[in-house]
Amino acid sequence: MNIHEYQAKELYKKYGIPIPKGIPAMNVDEAAKAAETLIAETGSEVVVVKAQIHAGGRGKAGGVKVVKGTAAAREAAQDIYGKTLVTHQTGPEGKVVQRLFVEQGVAIEKEFYLALAIDRETRTIAVMASPEGGVNIEEVAEEHPEKIFKAYIDLATGVMPYQIRHLAYGLGLDKKGTKSFGRMLRKLTDLFVKEDCSIAEINPLILTGEGEVMALDAKVNFDSNAHFRHAEMWDALEDKSEVAATESEAQAAGLSYIQLDGNIGCLVNGAGLAMSTMDTIQYYGGQPANFLDVGGGATQESVTTAFKIILRSDSVKGIFVNIFGGIMKCDIIANGVVAATKELGLKVPLVVRLAGTNVEKGKEILANSGLNITPADTMADGAQLIVKLAGGK
Repeated sequence: MNIHEYQAKELYKKYGIPIPKGIPAMNVDEAAKAAETLIAETGSEVVVVKAQIHAGGRGKAGGVKVVKGTAAAREAAQDIYGKTLVTHQTGPEGKVVQRLFVEQGVAIEKEFYLALAIDRETRTIAVMASPEGGVNIEEVAEEHPEKIFKAYIDLATGVMPYQIRHLAYGLGLDKKGTKSFGRMLRKLTDLFVKEDCSIAEINPLILTGEGEVMALDAKVNFDSNAHFRHAEMWDALEDKSEVAATESEAQAAGLSYIQLDGNIGCLVNGAGLAMSTMDTIQYYGGQPANFLDVGGGATQESVTTAFKIILRSDSVKGIFVNIFGGIMKCDIIANGVVAATKELGLKVPLVVRLAGTNVEKGKEILANSGLNITPADTMADGAQLIVKLAGGK
């Protein structure tokens, strides 16, 4: 689950991580009022008006403006609020700005990059730091990998002094800056663990004129598997306008769903099989319209819901159901497919491949349904069939 920058900074503040003073705003008038308040509190007329969307690259898209005075802040807010920002993370459709964040201006000596993420291979927290801050870190990693410095934090030991020194040396920090960086890294790691994060990123991390480090930006993603531990807080932080309606509906139904740009809908049980199904469709010249995992405990109702969600996209020209019955029984899936097809009056081609528990019973249900359902024996056969039926190669 993603949250906005201003929400992430509230978390940073809670854990003692230095951040600039800032006030969130839900409209232009609130932004102007926030700028007036900050100017009065800090004694400086320089403020920053920031778009709040769940995507990076806002500055390049015109979503971050440094201005001087309340009138200029209002003008900047008017320019940003309601605008559709298109960045390298939003896709071509972009995202509409519905929230703003107004911050005090801060004198910047240097900019850096810092991020924590889960490294599943080593079962540690991977720390990535770079002296190239405030830019697209993916480009830095590709063009100048030598400028990415890493450390791996074992939860049994926490952040070690030698790791702080290694990263601080890579950033080019002096003794005072290294101490400040070490304090921040320990606090950020504490936040990462206690709040069940999957990512905690600061880009840019800055060095102030006083030689201290400060989080000028903040990004936090939570590991959704830990929702039960933070349900009340996470539900309060979630901005549903940033999530596609179909994804919210799928989540409520216990389905894992991500909308994509293709024309072949996929209904699969198991995340690994779902990924393989999408790869196989692409291998045979098709494009998946979604990732959809109905899980091991799917019911007839959840299968019908899955079909409804897939068909919300006008671009879907065919559906491939690929089920391996382990815990999930093929006859239950078959009944769900038949019920959904009848209820929705399905007008696009449907290919179904069943394997595993009660597979013969499931195939019999499909064969006797009287519906236009094309069976497939293997995933490869099913992928080729649906690509052909959907008008692909």
